Amino acid sequence: MSLFKENPFGHILFIKLWIIRTLGLVTHQRYKGFNTLEIEGSEIIRNLPDQNVLFVSNHQTYFADVVAMFHVFNASLHGRDDSIKNIGYLWRPKLNIYYVAAAETMRKSLLTKIFAYVGSVSIERTWRAEGKDVNRQVKMSDISNIGKALNDGWVITFPQGTTTPWKPLRKGTAHIIKRYKPVVVPVVIDGFRRSFDKKGLLIKKKGILQSMVIKEPLEIDYENESIESIIEKLEYAIEQHPSFLKVIPEKELMAYEEKNKQRRWRS
Repeated sequence: MSLFKENPFGHILFIKLWIIRTLGLVTHQRYKGFNTLEIEGSEIIRNLPDQNVLFVSNHQTYFADVVAMFHVFNASLHGRDDSIKNIGYLWRPKLNIYYVAAAETMRKSLLTKIFAYVGSVSIERTWRAEGKDVNRQVKMSDISNIGKALNDGWVITFPQGTTTPWKPLRKGTAHIIKRYKPVVVPVVIDGFRRSFDKKGLLIKKKGILQSMVIKEPLEIDYENESIESIIEKLEYAIEQHPSFLKVIPEKELMAYEEKNKQRRWRS
């Protein structure tokens, strides 16, 4: 690798490589030590093409979710079967993995700027800014940047745009799917909300079983399938369709509803 070779976003790959190695070393024990990460579907990762793959997932923390995916994807590509044992997989990580994140979040501190260098495709949220609801037009440059990332490699996105469960998916994800026709791989995660703070930087509780299920790519008719149909398909795939509320244990559902009541009261 040339020391100064850049990716399509102008990031020097040699610098990106060492940031991934360092952050990977620092965070590994969060998923295999303080807590346990149960993985399913590593073989699916190994069978994917090198470019134009879109991972869609539910969202539980700002950063812990995507960091875990960097670990799992790279471990899988280096022959680990549903495991992140032996951190040696970080010596030669896949450098064309990106993730979609709010530009506002990625500009907040030196740490978030370092995270952004790892592979953030930063977009301006159309529905929320600085803690307030807004309604603004989608920036075409944001869409183009996601397309640029897909053309170069893999992109992770959280189409709900929030860490609150069972929220509706943003239609922008379906538009991206119809426009760029990527291989769409659903990922379902759990346990991160219980083990980390909302930002996913601090360990809130130890001994938590976290899980990540990587599902088979979705079958999508890019030309004829409607935006609504794709959204519904994604909701079922990442287990965030409203019908899933019916199968949640009553105790857990009541706790979730009570937490939402308190949040609304405070606001």
